[in-house]
Amino acid sequence: MHIHILGICGTFMGGVAALAREAGHTVTGCDIGVYPPMSDQLRALGIALIDGFDEDQIETLASRPDMYVIGNVVSRARATDGQPTFPLMERILNEGLPYTSGPQWLSEHVLQGRHVLAVAGTHGKTTTSAMLTWVLQETGCNPGFLVGGVPLNFGVSARLGDTAPGQARPLFVIEADEYDTAFFDKRSKFVHYRPRTAILNNLEFDHADIFDDLAAIERQFAHLVRTLPSTGLLVSEAGSDALTRVLAQGVYCDVTLFGDTQTHWHAAGTASQFDVLRGDDVVGHVDWTLSGAHNQRNALACLAAATHVGVKPSDACAALSQFQNVRRRMERKGGVAVGAETIEVIDDFAHHPTAIETTLAGLRGVLDRTHPTSRILAVFEPRSNTMKTGTLKSRLAASLQHADLAFCYTNGLTWDAAQVLAPLGAQAICEGDLDVLIQRVVAEARPGDRVVCMSNGSFGGIHEKLLSELTARFTV
Repeated sequence: MHIHILGICGTFMGGVAALAREAGHTVTGCDIGVYPPMSDQLRALGIALIDGFDEDQIETLASRPDMYVIGNVVSRARATDGQPTFPLMERILNEGLPYTSGPQWLSEHVLQGRHVLAVAGTHGKTTTSAMLTWVLQETGCNPGFLVGGVPLNFGVSARLGDTAPGQARPLFVIEADEYDTAFFDKRSKFVHYRPRTAILNNLEFDHADIFDDLAAIERQFAHLVRTLPSTGLLVSEAGSDALTRVLAQGVYCDVTLFGDTQTHWHAAGTASQFDVLRGDDVVGHVDWTLSGAHNQRNALACLAAATHVGVKPSDACAALSQFQNVRRRMERKGGVAVGAETIEVIDDFAHHPTAIETTLAGLRGVLDRTHPTSRILAVFEPRSNTMKTGTLKSRLAASLQHADLAFCYTNGLTWDAAQVLAPLGAQAICEGDLDVLIQRVVAEARPGDRVVCMSNGSFGGIHEKLLSELTARFTV
């Protein structure tokens, strides 16, 4: 089968493309801004890429596609001159060509017949999915996976996997995103996945461009829960009012809770070294390089899900101790040595106030134990659709409480970041010019600082620019 993917360079659609190619299909695709690293990864798989959504690209392909797989970046929008933004989609519709969504294609051609382990939640989906995949890999399960990032233990974001000895079905771990499926299917992506094991990591308001309120998101999560078979398992965070409301809408399988001492799965110790308890029994110990209570909770969810498919908790804990995290999750991009100290530049995907706060709190906890004099310089870009609209701006100042200095990139914002961050006083610095922002960070930097750049985008290559400017300033 020849499939042509519209919006192929997104993380999810790029993963679909890789899986389709591995399965033996001819895969081509198009997108706006076809550039590395995704373009290099896809071309290395033998996938031809076209820049843009022009309708005549069909004639340039070596063969006529049997199916067009549509990413949710595609819409029926029109430019100010009345012309369609996605003319290829208009041609597909006008000529009655076969099309489907990415999640639907994945459901029908990859997930069918597999034991799907889905990881859902506002925060931690990518990290927990990567953890679970690694645990299953290390314990001999040979899982397939599709993760919205690149797990450092694997170096790729997707693979098919296979049936391991003793398994009734091949296992497949998928990051279960609540974002909408396509312009013609406004359900959340995850309702297509039909999991047998599902994790609900947490739930709060996000994606203000898609959902009107938290209740609308809760309804989509309830739809996901209803797809679980009676022999399945739902792993849910304890103490979440939103998830409690979701479960109240109907659960038809066993539920296991994680998070506090009153739940089935909980932890004792620090975020980096802790015993894992199942009820009153210690079933394993994790000693890893990750920081933050949020990652400890991610681990508990992972362990509960892995146990459901037959993994021994002690073996799962041993595997987690070797987990290397995911790119762009507190990923060290480099350092500049200044005498006996080093200024480190760190990349993180945090873009929601909760993620910003937990990320910085985790780093602060580590530094308090290992480098108590080191400062945290938080450099963040409110880039997500939710943050651009200012929906959660009232929480932004509080989310930065663990930073010694906070630098906000204000380009493109429709709200006054300086006013929002006023409670931080001189601790907050706002700037709309990226080069000027970098200069201000460099001017404030001291030996031993940790400069954490937080954005769900490329942030204009800020990491390399910071390292270059810091080197120039501190190299004698």
